[in-house]
Amino acid sequence: MNVLLESKDVCKYFGGLKAVQKVNMRVRQGDVFGIIGPNGAGKTTFFNLCSGIYSPTSGQILFEGEDISHLRPEDIAKRGIARTFQNIQLFKFMTVLDNVKIGFHLSTRTNMLDAMLHTRRYRQDEEMIQTQGRRILEKVGLAEYASLPAGNLPYGIQRKVEIARALALEPKMILLDEPAAGMNPMETDSLRQFILQLNQEGYTIVVIEHDMKFVMNSCSRILVLNFGEKIFEGTPEQVRSDPGVNEAYFGKSGYWKEAQEDAEG
Repeated sequence: MNVLLESKDVCKYFGGLKAVQKVNMRVRQGDVFGIIGPNGAGKTTFFNLCSGIYSPTSGQILFEGEDISHLRPEDIAKRGIARTFQNIQLFKFMTVLDNVKIGFHLSTRTNMLDAMLHTRRYRQDEEMIQTQGRRILEKVGLAEYASLPAGNLPYGIQRKVEIARALALEPKMILLDEPAAGMNPMETDSLRQFILQLNQEGYTIVVIEHDMKFVMNSCSRILVLNFGEKIFEGTPEQVRSDPGVNEAYFGKSGYWKEAQEDAEG
C-alpha cells in the first residue's frame, strides 16, 4: 500500500515544553490508524501539526510524498485531509443538510457579491451543493435527518453528521479526534461500524481515541505516544503484548489486563 501521511522526526515546542518530540509515523492508504496515549501525551497537538493548525518546530510532515509542514489548514484540506475535533462543532440551529453543505465551501466559486445578488454562479453552486449534500447523507445513512436541526439529534448522530460534513471536502484521509468521547456503549459501537464502513468505501482514517475496545476492534495499526514521544507502533496484537506500552502508558499490569479483557469482550 502507498504511504499517504508520514511524519519524520516531528517536534513541536511551546517555549520549554516539548509537546511532541521526534515522532515518526507512516499511515498507508486504506489504513484505520489509531493514536493512543494518556492525557497530555501530545496526541491532539500531533493532529494539529498534521492538519496545519500548528507548524512543527522541526521535522517534516509529508502527504502523498509532498511536504505540507508549513501549509495553512485550508491548503491541507484542499490536498485531501479532512479533520474533526474532540468537541462537536456543528451549527446546532441549522439543519443537518445545511451543516453538510458548509463543508463544500472550498469547492465553490461564489463570492460575497454573488451571494448578495443571487447571480447565476451563486445559483449553480447552490444547486450543486444541495445535490451533493443529499448524496452524502444518502451514502452514510443520514438522509432521514436532512431537514432536522442538528442540535436536536442524539449525540451519536451529531458526531456522524460532523463526519459527513468532512466528507464534503472529498478527502483521501479523515482525522478524527476522540470521536467516541461522551458516547454510551451502543453509540460507540454504531460509530465504530460507521467508520469501518467509510474505510471499506476507500477512506483512510486516522483516529485518536481513549476507548480501548473501540481502538483494538477497528484499527489496523496503532501509534502509542507518551509525554510527546513515540513509544511504540504496531498492530493491536503487538500493542497488547508490548511490555513498554504496559509500563509507560498503562502504569500497572492490572489495569492493562482489564483493558485487554474489555477490548476483547
